[in-house]
Amino acid sequence: MTGATAPAALRRPASPRRRWTDSPHLWFWIFVGPFVAGLLVFVVVPIIWSVWLSFYDARNTVTPTHFVGFDNYTRMLGDSAFRSSLLTFVVFAIFIVPTTFVLSLALAVLVSNTRAGKSFFRSVFFLPTACSYVVAAMIWRESLFGGTAAGLVNTVLGWCGVAPIAWLSVVHPPWYWLVLVTVRLWLQLGFFMVLFLAALQRVPRQLYEAAALDGATGWKAFRYITFPQLRATSTAVLMLLLVNAFQAFDEFYNVLTTTAGYPPYARPPLVYLYNVALGNGQDFGDGSAGAVILTLLIAVFALLQGRLTGLGRREV
Repeated sequence: MTGATAPAALRRPASPRRRWTDSPHLWFWIFVGPFVAGLLVFVVVPIIWSVWLSFYDARNTVTPTHFVGFDNYTRMLGDSAFRSSLLTFVVFAIFIVPTTFVLSLALAVLVSNTRAGKSFFRSVFFLPTACSYVVAAMIWRESLFGGTAAGLVNTVLGWCGVAPIAWLSVVHPPWYWLVLVTVRLWLQLGFFMVLFLAALQRVPRQLYEAAALDGATGWKAFRYITFPQLRATSTAVLMLLLVNAFQAFDEFYNVLTTTAGYPPYARPPLVYLYNVALGNGQDFGDGSAGAVILTLLIAVFALLQGRLTGLGRREV
């Protein structure tokens, strides 16, 4: 075949002109873009702004001009009320973290071994997760543990001959801890139960069959097969519970803040920082410094827990 050009039949067809709607990244950004924009506007920008405010004297203004360096951090670390709020978190975490972990795991095992109505029990226990923390806290305060003589709990105790208990009293014994822990348990127990249920479904049934041949059933099967297989999920659940305990706000604020003689030692860090930044003084500088300190503490606790529990460690 000779000639300057090839025959028309052998020519390569020209590729059609590509339109902008044919871009493989277009639909990705259409769906992900609103989430990224919301993340930037409501999370990233406030975090950066909070860090910036923590280095300024920002009283009653979010556009300060007086740079004070680390004075806000020094003042917050030296504030006994702030340190007391951190101690309140520790007490709350000691109550809520192991209790939620054990009960959610026990519920997951029970529901997983249920032959009939598994979907029903899973839905019933998970349903409180959809309830607002504020609404649940007000129900606990006004209906279940309301007042000294009023409230469903005191009514039931009265039937058993028990004198009414002042659940929200700030004097000893601090019965309000029972109110705070039970409302948090009711709200988050189902969520972590579902996490454990998902992990239980991934445990090979052959392991239980082989263990049954050796006589390992019941508690032995759970100890040597089930629980070791839930290591990754258990670590993630513990970390989520710890972070959630650090972020406790709604139940403390709505259950205790309107109580007469509300004690400073019953305030977790977020309630204290809320009062500092949005109270009468509106000290955004100190509030932002406290928020940064709290964030760093959460990161340190998360790293320590990951180190101790082996989060991210490759299993061989």
